[in-house]
Amino acid sequence: METNIKVLGWLYIVLGILGVLIGVTVLAILLGTGLITGDRDAMGILFVVGVIVCGIVTAVSAPGIVVGIGLLKFRQWARVLALILGFLNLPGFPLGTVLGIYTFVSLLTPDAEAAFARI
Repeated sequence: METNIKVLGWLYIVLGILGVLIGVTVLAILLGTGLITGDRDAMGILFVVGVIVCGIVTAVSAPGIVVGIGLLKFRQWARVLALILGFLNLPGFPLGTVLGIYTFVSLLTPDAEAAFARI
């Protein structure tokens, strides 16, 4: 069971980092598009939109990174937060759905409860 929890922790970390990278990529694409147009108004608007999108995507992805680190250290708060994030990930077909189901299967067993209780 400890292996399942560690795999789940790494999945949350990797998917969180991918989310942050996607946000930064969107920001770079929008900034590049603004520069290519050469229009000052377009550059300003695309910059603002890029920063907002990057900020939102980073804010949504950061809890997954924190939960992943907590799961690797078998922290009880990380188990609770992972269950909440697993529920919130369910509508995100296909990766979010798979991650949510794997979260429930891994963390809602008596063995998982025992693993978090003893550490």
